[in-house]
Amino acid sequence: MNLKPEEVYLAQGTLRPDLIESASHLASGKAEVIKTHHNDTELIRKLRDEDFHKDEVRALGRELGLPEEIVSRHPFPGPGLAIRVICADEPYACEDFTETNNILKIITDFSASVKKPHTLLQRVKSCISDDEEEKLMQITSLHSLNAFLLPIKTVGVQGDSRSYSYVCGVSSKEAPHWDSLMFLARLIPRICHSINRVVYVFGSHVKEPPTDITPTFLTTGVLSTLRQADFVAHSILRESGYSSKISQMPVILTPLHFDRDPQQKQPSCRRSVVIRTFITSDFMTGIAATPDNQIPEEVVLKMVNEIKKIPGISRVMFDLTSKPPGTTEWE
Repeated sequence: MNLKPEEVYLAQGTLRPDLIESASHLASGKAEVIKTHHNDTELIRKLRDEDFHKDEVRALGRELGLPEEIVSRHPFPGPGLAIRVICADEPYACEDFTETNNILKIITDFSASVKKPHTLLQRVKSCISDDEEEKLMQITSLHSLNAFLLPIKTVGVQGDSRSYSYVCGVSSKEAPHWDSLMFLARLIPRICHSINRVVYVFGSHVKEPPTDITPTFLTTGVLSTLRQADFVAHSILRESGYSSKISQMPVILTPLHFDRDPQQKQPSCRRSVVIRTFITSDFMTGIAATPDNQIPEEVVLKMVNEIKKIPGISRVMFDLTSKPPGTTEWE
């Protein structure tokens, strides 16, 4: 385009948190590369006079008189939501996979585990306070939960550094008790450092977690499935009137096919969707919106039920993770 920096004024959407996590020296001299951005180029850097947090960008938009539906609109990252597809051609399982699963079993069955001393039990207890131990005893006495590693990995953040680690799934034999699930989502990554994200798996109790994946690449069909799920979820959020109360709601497509009998050796061919209702003021830190607290549970359940109708979808999950240890997006 032959743009000359001295003749051009640019309004551009790379936010300060993105610069920090891209290890841009304009924003941070210490941060490592947590993610990269295609819109942070040499020319853009010459044209940029200021960098803003997202709340500041929205304040500027209102000051300029832009409609609220534009100012508060959730991002639609390009190209065509491709960044929200977890691509894989093989499952992710390092040498700590089995041991980490055993620790997760101890955590979600803590009230029974304390009756049978184990070296891994001591590791769990050494990572939690007395109050947390008491609460974990109470939760695992009242609720029938199980937690398990999913054979994929996602981006997280620890301090100023990038992490690339497991996702932990949690399922229940009864309706979800959200406060208990949020407590576990805070506890699990602190005990298991190879986990940076915890999700609740809607539906029946997961008896056989997937250990393989559906080969997933950025094909037309895969992107079409994700865009359908994204459209459904965001339409329901807008209709509920809660769109402006949620800072960002990534909808992610994962290569996970649940509910297969391992004895029948059914191949993995479906995929599962994750809903991440994220609340933050500056996108440097934030929390997952808790159903029946920051967002009505019926809104989330409507999203789940409608997304499940999309062909090729196995299950729907809900991201319980704060930032840190999880990033806003999964990739």
